[in-house]
Amino acid sequence: MSSSNTVFSSNATFLSFTVYCRSLVRKTCFLPLVLMALTLAGCGTFGNTNTQPAEPEPDLSELAHAAASQMVANNPDITRYSPMIAATFVSIDNLSQSSTFGRISSELMASALAREGMQVREVKMRDSMFIEESVGELILSRQVQRLSAQHDARSILMGTYAQGQDYLYVSARVVRTGDAMVLGSADFRVRLNNNTRSLLEGQGGW
Repeated sequence: MSSSNTVFSSNATFLSFTVYCRSLVRKTCFLPLVLMALTLAGCGTFGNTNTQPAEPEPDLSELAHAAASQMVANNPDITRYSPMIAATFVSIDNLSQSSTFGRISSELMASALAREGMQVREVKMRDSMFIEESVGELILSRQVQRLSAQHDARSILMGTYAQGQDYLYVSARVVRTGDAMVLGSADFRVRLNNNTRSLLEGQGGW
């Protein structure tokens, strides 16, 4: 009886060991398949990422036209105050200083407002700015008031810009010549790059 039990125990042990080995073989064979499937899934996910390239930021012309559209949308009656003359945009830190950027910004805004229905008179001044400061506020200079009367202008486009670390911030407004009441305003920013920096280098008045 003891010999029979020993044989049975040995057979059971051998059977258990065989089952264990088969299970181990299955797991060993299955593991690479799992790893391969995960790798392929990861590659598929990486390959199917819908990363769209960043859209280019709008340039100065596009921003000026958007600002003009915003002005007219906010106050459709603004075009009634025609004709309009445009002042060169000036640096907020020095109102007696402008640049190529200030001049082209004014030109683009005037052109955009003309497309929106504003009548624009072509008037340029040399060695003189259209605005001056009084108690921290921008006001129309006396020379501009006389110029407005000469050209029968009912409104003036004026604006300022400030240079930040990464952007130029522009504030534009159309004011009524009689009392400097703001008829429309719009703000936008332009990214500082080699192009805008070169526009800032050309300092001076008209």
